[in-house]
Amino acid sequence: MGFYVNPPADAFQAVLKGGDYVDKSGLIAYTNRVLESDRMLTCSSRPRRFGKSFAAKMLAAYYSKGADSRALFEHLKIAGIKEARFEENLNKYDVLFLDITSFISMAETIDEAVKELQADVISELKSVFPGCVGDGTKSLFKVLMQIHANTGRKFFVIIDEWDALFREAKEKEELQKAYIQLLRSMFKSAQTSQVIAGAYMTGILPIKKYGTQSALTDFKEFSMLEPGLLAEFTGFTEEEVISLCKKYGLSFEEACKWYDGYCLDQIGHVYCPNSVMEAVSNLRFGSYWTKTETYETLKTYIDLNFDGLKDAVVDLLGGKRCRIDTGTFQNDMTSLSGRDDILTLLAHLGYLAYDMESEEAFIPNEEVRREFVRAIREGRRPELAKAVRLSDQLLSATLRLDEYMVAEILENIHESEITPGNYNNEQALRYVVITAYQSAVDHYMRFEELASGKGYSDILFLPRKTSSKPALLIELKWDKNAEKAITQIREKNYMNIIKKFDYKGELILVGINYSTKNKKHACRIEKYH
Repeated sequence: MGFYVNPPADAFQAVLKGGDYVDKSGLIAYTNRVLESDRMLTCSSRPRRFGKSFAAKMLAAYYSKGADSRALFEHLKIAGIKEARFEENLNKYDVLFLDITSFISMAETIDEAVKELQADVISELKSVFPGCVGDGTKSLFKVLMQIHANTGRKFFVIIDEWDALFREAKEKEELQKAYIQLLRSMFKSAQTSQVIAGAYMTGILPIKKYGTQSALTDFKEFSMLEPGLLAEFTGFTEEEVISLCKKYGLSFEEACKWYDGYCLDQIGHVYCPNSVMEAVSNLRFGSYWTKTETYETLKTYIDLNFDGLKDAVVDLLGGKRCRIDTGTFQNDMTSLSGRDDILTLLAHLGYLAYDMESEEAFIPNEEVRREFVRAIREGRRPELAKAVRLSDQLLSATLRLDEYMVAEILENIHESEITPGNYNNEQALRYVVITAYQSAVDHYMRFEELASGKGYSDILFLPRKTSSKPALLIELKWDKNAEKAITQIREKNYMNIIKKFDYKGELILVGINYSTKNKKHACRIEKYH
């Protein structure tokens, strides 16, 4: 029983004692199923705050010969899963647990981290397996081979935050190569299957590519973009969040607004575990992202001057989705060659959600959207900061029925070139208006083309239950006039649309017209009683 070799179950026991543990022990059923097979090497990457280290601690407690953890697991899901081989593998393996972040923090210099990692782990292995390791052996995998040759025992290797070195030493290529070589010696050797029974690595990024190939091709990878069979262990499921909200008397609808948005094909909606647990602990919803992550990271990447990135960020803030090609991303933070690489990286970091079917990225929820706005306001892209500022002003002007100001701000946004280059049709006008009202996302749900029985309304902003703002019903016209837009709302009785939502609050009617002759916008605003 040691720090790196056969650790005790203390770390996982502390997690359980924290209370309100959301049972993810079903992951063990998967790792048991692939033990000592050609799929025994697993890499699970997901953002900070998504429970990666909890999973690593759980697996260590389950497999480690240095733990007696039956009492910790016998009431969890894994104990009741048929064919999960629960009894067969409980505390039956020699576990090697490597926390890369810890090694980096303890190293004299980061340049020595890989050497010190091997030296420290080898020293402990010699102590645990006396007489098995030859003097002068400096290769970690050679030491494991020698132990296996003398004892016949196999190791289950757990590497937490495997990519920390790539994140903390972005420019140190020689150090990165030495680290990758260490991993390759362990997991791409002809003797790997003889010495290692299984491996589980966690990280934020998938395994680094060299060209089009992964540096460790034998690993089965699961990520935010492709969660596969491990989707339900990526974050909290909808059922798990509903259960927590009921227990603590919190609004599930508000939980959705703040923390939902990561929708995985296999299981549906996934929530950020840390944020949900913070809300449960504090009995209030809010942005807990900044407690474990700084928006400086986001600001760094959206400040980059890649073609199309500015327009993509504005679209995302306006609630739109951006189609991206994820294939060019090299799974690191330095080999970024364009807009799609940035957006793919942000999806791995949790700042964006990704829809595999449509291949589109989008801002998942209120918590993350606030980080975007904060990063833009403090960033080096004045045109983006201006767009956010104008959107705030536009919503304020609309609510105080200032028709002239609304038209002027729309004009300003048009001239700021955040509208499509092909600004010559009614759909383009819709794009401009939706983008301009991006700040409404803070207070409203947006609906488009809702049927009223006599036609289809253009845009409805329906206030969230926690908002005291009035509903906005917006009708758009092209080369006509704003008054006609208001008339159409009344004649076709679009106001009845909000009855579908059981909304009984105040309603503001907004008519907007764009003239191709003078390139001007006009606005008419009325309160509906």
